[in-house]
Amino acid sequence: MAESMDKTTYYESWIRQEGVPVVEGYGVDVAGITLGPWTRRGGRGAFVQLRGMEGATGMEVMEVPPGKALEPEKHLYEKVIYVVEGLGSTEVWQEGQGKRFFEWGPGSLFAPPLNCWYRLVNGGRDRALLAAVTNAPMIMDMFHNSDFIFSCDYQFKDRYNGEEEYFAVGKKRYTLGRGNYWDTNFIADVATATIDAHEWKAAGGGFTGFEIAGNALVGHLVEWPVGMYHKAHYHGAGAVLLILKSEGYTIMWPNELGIHPYQDGHGDQVVRVDWRPGTAFGPPNGWFHQHFNLGSEKARQLALRYGSKKHKMGFYVAAQKRDGGVFISVKEGGTLIEYEDEDPEIRRIYQAEVKKRGIPFDMPPVKS
Repeated sequence: MAESMDKTTYYESWIRQEGVPVVEGYGVDVAGITLGPWTRRGGRGAFVQLRGMEGATGMEVMEVPPGKALEPEKHLYEKVIYVVEGLGSTEVWQEGQGKRFFEWGPGSLFAPPLNCWYRLVNGGRDRALLAAVTNAPMIMDMFHNSDFIFSCDYQFKDRYNGEEEYFAVGKKRYTLGRGNYWDTNFIADVATATIDAHEWKAAGGGFTGFEIAGNALVGHLVEWPVGMYHKAHYHGAGAVLLILKSEGYTIMWPNELGIHPYQDGHGDQVVRVDWRPGTAFGPPNGWFHQHFNLGSEKARQLALRYGSKKHKMGFYVAAQKRDGGVFISVKEGGTLIEYEDEDPEIRRIYQAEVKKRGIPFDMPPVKS
């Protein structure tokens, strides 16, 4: 009798050995996740395995008790940290260099430089809760040796060399192709940061991508108005989307089902995730996804993902060349569905949803 093959990856084994809860699903409420004692970190925490991560990215949630600090750590994987709640500071250092300190609060975003020591300190009277997206799964699965990943002494001085203003908010903004970008190693509050006008993916919308800490793992901020929704598009695995403002829902479906899932009889395969501030979710590889604002304020979303314009990953570049990009219509070889090409049922459902809430439907007319 043939034995079944164990499909557990090294990363999956490691997160379970860490002894904290592991939460799975299409989407989660970050602030509501059940946390457990995290002995190695000196606080409480949990790992999140969203359906769309697929071994490209990982996610962890960390709680720092009032007036306490987590244990210092360094590692060979990239990590981008978002402050869900609380006030505190971070110490960063390398052997032979002095420590740098910076403070953070709700909505702050930062990334510890690769393989630098860092310590998270809670300076307030309430807990601090931080969510981080990492590329630990790829690094863990490649080396399959956690001791090496956490104990390597190599200093990536090309990324960080003790610069005094390293964690100041960056001022360089620029346009590349159809996107707007920002070089910064710290964002004070992603919910109020300036976003550039950008209508390729949503009428009346905004988009600003950011490069951070010399990472391949970067991100972007998007927003769109009341009574409106995003255009459907798809991309590769690993993107983690965090809702910052408003409430609404996202629908997702495999692109193999085509651009008219309801009309073609596949409505039962469309996945819906309802969201509000603090919801995190991730579309699976190659799944169309489309975001709908049901709230009374602009919707704003933080995406943490691959796609650095400075430090390119071959698999991401290959996908862009193959699929044409998320700002380009499927009619032109891209992965974006224009409003006039989408399934009519999508707009009908949204109109009914906003009507129930007394929200004005403000979508532009569909071009004939």
